[in-house]
Amino acid sequence: MIRRRTVHSHGLPLAVFEQGDPSHPTVILVHGYPDTHVVWDDIAADLATDHHVVRYDVRGAGDSGVPADRSGYRLELLGADLFAVADAVSPDRPVHVVAHDWGSVQSWEAVTGPGSEQRIASYTSMSGPCLDHMGFWMRKRFRRPTPRHLRQLLVQGAHSWYITAFHLPLLAPATWRLWLARAWPRVLHDLEAVNPRPGHPQPTLKQDAVRGIELYRANMRPAVRNPRERYTEVPVQLLTLDRDHYVEPFLSEGLEHWAPKLTRRTVHGTHWSALLEHGAVVAGHVREFTAAVSAGQDRGPAAPGELVVVTGAGSGIGRATALAFAAEGARVVVADLDLESAARTAELCTLSGGSGHAYRLDVSDGPAVDAFAKQVAADHGVPDVLVNNAGIGHSGTFLQTTEQEWQRVLDVNLWGVIHGCRAFGTLMAERGHGGHIVNLASAAAYLPSKALAAYATSKAAVKMLSDCLRAELAASGVGVSAICPGLVNTNITRTSTFSATTEAEQAAKQERASKLYARRNFPPEKVAAEILKAVRTGKAVVPVTPEAKGAYLLSRFAPGLLRLAARLNVT
Repeated sequence: MIRRRTVHSHGLPLAVFEQGDPSHPTVILVHGYPDTHVVWDDIAADLATDHHVVRYDVRGAGDSGVPADRSGYRLELLGADLFAVADAVSPDRPVHVVAHDWGSVQSWEAVTGPGSEQRIASYTSMSGPCLDHMGFWMRKRFRRPTPRHLRQLLVQGAHSWYITAFHLPLLAPATWRLWLARAWPRVLHDLEAVNPRPGHPQPTLKQDAVRGIELYRANMRPAVRNPRERYTEVPVQLLTLDRDHYVEPFLSEGLEHWAPKLTRRTVHGTHWSALLEHGAVVAGHVREFTAAVSAGQDRGPAAPGELVVVTGAGSGIGRATALAFAAEGARVVVADLDLESAARTAELCTLSGGSGHAYRLDVSDGPAVDAFAKQVAADHGVPDVLVNNAGIGHSGTFLQTTEQEWQRVLDVNLWGVIHGCRAFGTLMAERGHGGHIVNLASAAAYLPSKALAAYATSKAAVKMLSDCLRAELAASGVGVSAICPGLVNTNITRTSTFSATTEAEQAAKQERASKLYARRNFPPEKVAAEILKAVRTGKAVVPVTPEAKGAYLLSRFAPGLLRLAARLNVT
């Protein structure tokens, strides 16, 4: 049941809405522009099971009073409003504050005020920086105009285009009145992946949006031009939205200087979908953080290491990749047909700074991969990263390669990737937190060769599968990358098979291939580094080794040359 009251602050009535048991810890939710308290409906209902949840319409919005002029929207008054609500709803205990967008901007004003830690137990901020912190952030980049700093200024400036528009006379109010208020549900649906629901957008959207423009005009220029040093001893949780169209993650660089008791978390979602479509995730972070603070901790519990699953991790690129993630503190699940080798990799992962867990897995067995995915989810959780690395080598022309050999190559190299993508991709998409799938293809995917008919076909299919899956999973925030190495010094050459050869001839060819790869001496650790970079940057196709990069360029701009080379037996 929602209870309503009115709180007065500096001559204005504020409409306040409460739910949950008042004896529970109090959480105040502060909305942004152009919203009202209803934007928090889902999160409020979730938190109300074990919190006293308080929301209010900020001045000028919804059912609250409207300032007489622009000066009534100044940050110091907005910060005072938060304290007025806190004093009214929880006079004897500090409150937890959670804020979004302009609600976050104005809450920073309160949180960084002298003695704020006496009234505010914790602060969770989403998509709204302190304007003073932002002013110092910009000054630093103008004073040190490195390419990285200039890029950050340009990118954030492009994302903040609307701030300039809001300062233009007549334009922004007219846009809201004549068109944008009617189109807002469509904008939220198309750009923010938000489905309209009863009560949101609110019936008062047009006047709320027009009045709220004064928030920007009253505060942006003064705060950014003459920033104040604003520190806080309040424990702060920063929730970064990974698909925010307005606030870039790098805008929070250096925030620890101003808020030393800082906990960082990432939430998959756009500026508004994080609240309206993924509210349970946000509520979970808030609940965890307030519990930690209530238990006397300055910060929330450390985020568990990234969970990474690597197949074919008993040796070579798989092992190097597992160790690279472990060195960054990841929890790594390593799978291989050879359990003993997988166990050794898991042991090395633990020694490298992360943790390792070994499983035996035949990736060509679809039901086994499905069972493996369920076991991983039950034992460790849904992975953040999947690396489909398991593969085998095979050499032979098309006419030489038997049906049985084709079946073996496709079962492992293609179906193994399909099984992994299906089993784990489904879990990632359903979880709704994003993630990344890495599929090991090869330069052979785009480099035709008479001698690699089955192998090249399987890897070309993996590359195309990755492109198709990337498009499908984009809406779920799950990235997909195809890694295309060239000659890499691993033991795959010692286990590769050759068509139309006797046992002795096959052993001799394996030995010659191993010597060739050893002379090339491109280590698997360099491939692992490119895999980590692809996960961090989201790059779709990653050729590795100079020959792979050169062939990739030719495949795009002069594919005929590669086909001619294949005919002449150069490749």
